Amino acid sequence: MLQQSSIALNKNGQYDWQDYTYPPELDLGVVNQKLGQADAQTLVKWGYETFKEGLVMSTSFGIQAAVMLHLATSVVPNIPVIWIDTGYLPAETYRFAEELIERLKLNLKVYQSSISPARMEALYGRLWAEKDVDALNRYDQIRKVEPMERALKELRATGWLAGLRGDQTKHRQGLPRIGKQSGVYKILPILSWNARDIYQYLTAHDLPYHPFFDLGYTTVGDWHSSRPLTVDDVDERDTRFHGLKQECGLHLPKTEGESQSLDSSLL
Repeated sequence: MLQQSSIALNKNGQYDWQDYTYPPELDLGVVNQKLGQADAQTLVKWGYETFKEGLVMSTSFGIQAAVMLHLATSVVPNIPVIWIDTGYLPAETYRFAEELIERLKLNLKVYQSSISPARMEALYGRLWAEKDVDALNRYDQIRKVEPMERALKELRATGWLAGLRGDQTKHRQGLPRIGKQSGVYKILPILSWNARDIYQYLTAHDLPYHPFFDLGYTTVGDWHSSRPLTVDDVDERDTRFHGLKQECGLHLPKTEGESQSLDSSLL
């Protein structure tokens, strides 16, 4: 990164490009104060105006994936879309992905673990079947976290759009709309949305839910660690990872410094 000069927000809540070198160093407290109430599309526009070709987005092609994919590509049609293919996704997810890839003309970037599913199972066993948090964390690190970190690095991402919602887990409820993870600024345009907002957006734009929605799923990941919602579930993510945890690691702070930054940027 080149020498940084002074940074200031203009009247539109955007950083003036002439004031600093690229990529920017943002004051997350100031940015969240200025943009905390902005609508989702405005936040996507701000992300592109701020990070330009450094802006990427991630998708799991999950239950509500069509919302963020449509929202982001409506503003930035050629945005790189990172998909971490674990090799254990349901067949319906792969078919759903093909439908959205074709319909939205996605600039898809597929990343996978450097170790194949068969090799992983031969060396470490079926980690998800142990129903142990440490084993699940190891599985997620191998199949999800490492490929995502590699994707962000290879694509030279400086801004990252993700479709997290605050009502999904307690951790996500505490996230700021704009934060930082793995050295990349993370933007969450639909953080304040609820299930009704999702439904209304999908309906307004004639977009589909994942096929598993009709089977009672509110979230879906790998076939071996996802199940339909029941009356006993408190959060929708309780249906993942055998109820032992709610996050796969893709959206968790990686360092103590990032955790402190997260705490200090909450509004």
